[in-house]
Amino acid sequence: MTDAKAMILGCSGLTLTADEISLYRNEQPWGFILFGRNIGEPAQIADLVAQMRDSVGRRAPVFIDQEGGRVQRIRPPILDKYPSAQLLGAIYREDREKGRRAAWLMSRLHAFDLSRFGIDVDCLPVLDVPVEGSSNVIGDRAYAFDPAVVADMGRAAAEGLKAGGVLPVMKHMPGHGRGMADSHHELPVVHASRAELEAHDFPPFIALKDELMAMTCHIVYTAIDPERPATTSRKVIEEIIRGHIGFEGLLISDDSSMNALKGTLGERAANIAAGGCDIVLHCNGLMDEMKQVVAEAYPLAGRALQRARAVEAALGKAKAADEAALRAEFAALLPMV
Repeated sequence: MTDAKAMILGCSGLTLTADEISLYRNEQPWGFILFGRNIGEPAQIADLVAQMRDSVGRRAPVFIDQEGGRVQRIRPPILDKYPSAQLLGAIYREDREKGRRAAWLMSRLHAFDLSRFGIDVDCLPVLDVPVEGSSNVIGDRAYAFDPAVVADMGRAAAEGLKAGGVLPVMKHMPGHGRGMADSHHELPVVHASRAELEAHDFPPFIALKDELMAMTCHIVYTAIDPERPATTSRKVIEEIIRGHIGFEGLLISDDSSMNALKGTLGERAANIAAGGCDIVLHCNGLMDEMKQVVAEAYPLAGRALQRARAVEAALGKAKAADEAALRAEFAALLPMV
């Protein structure tokens, strides 16, 4: 694994182009990520995943955002339409035990679904805690407005994925819930005090700090670093993510092609690495942008390599389960919402 570079890349379509195969083979991204543009039909998805791994000559981790609700990359008719985190949170408000069970079950079903295609990482749970008036970019992707509920549901979701041999990625550390802008399009700036952030935004991540992977957010917290968003801020990453939260796992940037970040893609990748992220994520599959990212990416080494190896060692450890029974149980819980 020492040759793998500290990056996760996407691709442009339903199958890899010759240029993509050449780039991946020569540059050795540590992992890959799939989006809706990469989804055609079941055999094609499995073939694409296999093609990605073949291009780097190893079983590279393959990521996807399969949350449920409006963020679900593989949709009907290939896979069932799953409810949003907000709807699961509504079950929790009625009955905590059933809410936790619903979160666990949905993740366990995601694991059944994704494993069939060879996908082994789901960017879930969303641990962001919204506030009234915040951007809808999180919105119904959040379980609740209460950090304790978010932590409880998030833990259940993470455990459900792991029970099915799929690893979770907590997002968006240290918290996107207060963002008043959509970081896909512009840079949100949060003016809350450090005390407010510690009371409301950080607790779910502290509760799940022992998970193996987390994704950053492109948000400026003026109380911590008024100059740089969390993704590129050494102060936020060292003082808050590694320090206050105590997360020691693999830290992955949110998508470097999002417009919250400034500069060329090469400059963004360099800033992400300089800030202390272990892995640069680039999602849109545009070749010109990927070439800029790979030019700035370095082979995994040191603590980042140790963290990546811990992830690899934990992949694919599914426990046997009765899929039909779990699907029936999950369906029975949904009338509560």
